Amino acid sequence: MGDAYICEAVRTAGGRRGGRLSEFHPADLGGIAIDAIVERTGIAPEAVDDVIFGCVSQVGPQTFNVARTAILSSQLPESVPGVTIDRQCGSSQQAAHFAAQAVMSGTQEVVIAGGVEVMSAVPILSAMTAGVDAGMASPFDGTEISSRYPGEEFSQFVGAERVAEKYGVTREELLDFAEASHVKGIAATDDGRFDLEIIPIEVQTDEGTIVHDRDEGMRPPNRAKMESLQPLVPGGLINAAMASQICDGSSAVLIASERAVEQHGLTPLARVHAMDVCGSDPTMVLEGPIPATQRVLEKAGMSIDDVDLYEVNEAFGSVPLAWTKALGADLDKLNVNGGAQALGHPLGATGTKLLGTLVHELRRRGGRYGALAICEGLGTANATIVEAL
Repeated sequence: MGDAYICEAVRTAGGRRGGRLSEFHPADLGGIAIDAIVERTGIAPEAVDDVIFGCVSQVGPQTFNVARTAILSSQLPESVPGVTIDRQCGSSQQAAHFAAQAVMSGTQEVVIAGGVEVMSAVPILSAMTAGVDAGMASPFDGTEISSRYPGEEFSQFVGAERVAEKYGVTREELLDFAEASHVKGIAATDDGRFDLEIIPIEVQTDEGTIVHDRDEGMRPPNRAKMESLQPLVPGGLINAAMASQICDGSSAVLIASERAVEQHGLTPLARVHAMDVCGSDPTMVLEGPIPATQRVLEKAGMSIDDVDLYEVNEAFGSVPLAWTKALGADLDKLNVNGGAQALGHPLGATGTKLLGTLVHELRRRGGRYGALAICEGLGTANATIVEAL
């Protein structure tokens, strides 16, 4: 089986709800990421075999196969196909897995994997609520699922609390971690650590044209204000300050075979070393990154101590903190440039967004191995180990 190489990784800076990216059509925002991949690698557009995009809320402007509409909004020729997938919050991480699997199997040579989500225009759960409002059944009511898990709503808010309770995550740890996310994100931005991954975008505002190249959600943390917010679940530990921010954005990576690297003069940044996806207890909702990481480490013949950096999505602060406790991981290696509590979580775009951050930071530090894990709705999770080159 051949190797799969990551030859570029880009993203837009995150846009706040109602912020600088809120007026962009998802197809156009996805096309911006695709074009940045083509321009930065110099790959001939017609050499791209496929585009695989993640998108969670596939309704309205994000429907009709947004991977394909993003292609048609980009400089890629009509001959390039595209497919959109939904693995919930890990959708574009799964897109990267599918791309790597295609390249490793030899069935394709050059694949762009990425994702897009404009949450300002298409709020989370829009597809479900639109269906229910139209008189359709919900995903769970009246099914064998409701019989198997009676009384469960599969709420991510409840799941975040359950994860915190199971792994002994305290309120003080949650507050410290949320505060650190902003501090690290601001420092990384000011130090230029995101410069290689962020695509500057010109945005029209009431004040004129500005360049959007900085994640909008970051702010100097105010501990007193963070502590004062109401919990998301009555009597719970977690409030909005300890949760990911609603975010608009797109991201993409180029994954190529060794033959394509040589043929097109590409420069590999990293190699996909190991991949896993697994299911876990859906009533816990967000625990999946723990078994997924354990499995991918076993596949790779590695221990957590062999990994130089980790990116674990901050859907809620309890998820990466529980992950760290369960795996005996080093907190100082976790989300070193901040996470979704500060930078935002653009759902379908988050997987390749974090993959790019991980690869670029590994190379900047001279590290070798990095691990990425993302929790997903109903207890699934993807985990990836990459080797920086």
